[in-house]
Amino acid sequence: MKSLKTLVCATSFAMCFGVASMASAATIGPVGQTFSTPGGTITVKSPSSFQAPVTCSINFTGVVNANGTATIKGATVGGSNALCSLPKMKNFPTPGWVLTASSTTAGTVTNVGYTISSLVNTDCGPSTIQVAWNGTTLSASNQALSGNCTVSSLSVKPSPALTITP
Repeated sequence: MKSLKTLVCATSFAMCFGVASMASAATIGPVGQTFSTPGGTITVKSPSSFQAPVTCSINFTGVVNANGTATIKGATVGGSNALCSLPKMKNFPTPGWVLTASSTTAGTVTNVGYTISSLVNTDCGPSTIQVAWNGTTLSASNQALSGNCTVSSLSVKPSPALTITP
């Protein structure tokens, strides 16, 4: 009987801890807000660049969902490097890349991926990357994608500004 009480007590503790962890997730707002990220930059390494870093401009477009996440529905990549004109993003417009806040300063983006058809073909992702948020800028560094690719750095500022609340 004592071991049954211990099991029930331990199970209750684990359930309460799990609920508390879920309650600490943050939400992105305002719901329904469309946004873009003009002036953003991304640096990637891939087989197409022989793992040399390539820096490009990037502009995401997306919308904040009713469930407190945001969906990135498109991305435009450009820049002076010839490789910047080659990526074909995966999962756009649906399901999109989903931004989820785990706290007011961190989160994840799922479904991230792209392909490049060139002398050396590249097929990156889909993968999940970790991102940071400082109130105005979403950033990432040294995030691996399947296919031997890396997001070395990412820096974008959503416009209009998004909010993340605990």
